[in-house]
Amino acid sequence: MIAKLQCVVVDCPDPLALARFYSAVLGWRVDADDSDPGWVWLTDPGTRQRIAFQRVEGEYVPPRWPDPAHPQQMHLDFDVDTREDVERAQREVVALGATFLHDSGGRERGFLVFTDPAGHPFCLCYGQQGAVPS
Repeated sequence: MIAKLQCVVVDCPDPLALARFYSAVLGWRVDADDSDPGWVWLTDPGTRQRIAFQRVEGEYVPPRWPDPAHPQQMHLDFDVDTREDVERAQREVVALGATFLHDSGGRERGFLVFTDPAGHPFCLCYGQQGAVPS
């Protein structure tokens, strides 16, 4: 095992509105941070599973399943413990066929962005496991 699934992130034009919609569907708690309106968590109070909603900057083009010209818009976040762990995990996922795109640059907490072999983005996050909203 290289990492643990942290959450699924759904791109959308209004993260709070979409989180409220799914909160009503699932009965989960909306965890919004006023300092970052572009990112909202939806948390299951029992299991602490999470879905994140991320604002798309610019023109939002909604998916039209199964139209490949308008594909689904989400990515996976995976947790590792530390910056050293993410550096090891980076070597491992690249060896499996991932392509490195971006490093947030944090020493204690941050993320690295990759694409999988089919071009889907995913993140390896570090220093965030203790940051689950209460």
